[in-house]
Amino acid sequence: MEKLLPKFIKTMSRIGKQLITIPTGVTVTVDKNAATVVGPKGTLTLNIPAKINVEVKDNQIIVTRLTEDKKTKANHGSTRAHLNNMVKGVQEHWKKELEIRGTGYKASLNGNKLKLNIGFIHPVEFVAPVGIEFQIAEETKITVIGADKTVVGQVASNIRKVKPPEPYKGKGIRYLNEFIKLKAGKKAKA
Repeated sequence: MEKLLPKFIKTMSRIGKQLITIPTGVTVTVDKNAATVVGPKGTLTLNIPAKINVEVKDNQIIVTRLTEDKKTKANHGSTRAHLNNMVKGVQEHWKKELEIRGTGYKASLNGNKLKLNIGFIHPVEFVAPVGIEFQIAEETKITVIGADKTVVGQVASNIRKVKPPEPYKGKGIRYLNEFIKLKAGKKAKA
């Protein structure tokens, strides 16, 4: 019976077993339950799940798991991915770009407040969370910038949810270069 089992059942996570190289200018410290990454663009902290071991040796981060249960296997790869994103984020900020399409739709910036005029009676305002910055190149292009990839993605998603692109003309807020499949409108009978 054991000969019929595939070889990959006992292997480690493909993502989790990869080492993370720490670039110059970035320091990583690991306590019992938390890893802190400090770099020129900011400081980020990650809570380490139970049964996951993170250690720093020779300018590399090594993530290992202590047991083989399903939850720990899932946490192994995701912990390594989060640490890798943190190391990249404190060295060079993450970006998400959005564009606004529609007649009269535009965005403006006032300090750390993003103001969207997108066809509602009142403008919609977003206050940038700590560590997040908004930039506007044109009135229709918004860039969300920050060190934490998860927060940057969530803020961009929240902005897009205000007015997602509608399926007939594509008006609304979308990610830059996002493809929206448009539906054909109703045709009048002749």
